[in-house]
Amino acid sequence: MFIGDLDKVVSLLLSLSGRLLRVETTLDTLDSETEHHERLPLLEKKRQLMRQLSEAQDLKDHVDRREQAVSRVLARCLSPEQHRDYSHFVKMKAALLVEQRQLEDKIRLGEEQLRGLRESLGPENKKSTE
Repeated sequence: MFIGDLDKVVSLLLSLSGRLLRVETTLDTLDSETEHHERLPLLEKKRQLMRQLSEAQDLKDHVDRREQAVSRVLARCLSPEQHRDYSHFVKMKAALLVEQRQLEDKIRLGEEQLRGLRESLGPENKKSTE
């Protein structure tokens, strides 16, 4: 149960961080002449995401405390080698989730760039690239 919760909380943190980054990037690309009514929804979205990110961090802190409690119990039940394996698994689980998200983001960016290139080639060159 703990590993499932760790997976969900790390995924939530990564998702919220990515969404917040996209909103901040969009806000940064808007010029100073952009209408206030266009910026206002983005600023509200940023505040909402920051609040959600803070709440998700609180959940992560709770999961970390649970991990310590589970680890203490398992230390009494497992051999030292098994306990080291368990600890390594927990650390690698979170690290691999982060790496997976980064790879998914790179794939998505590459697909967007490829789509943009195909569109910029125009309809006559599109067929030869597919």
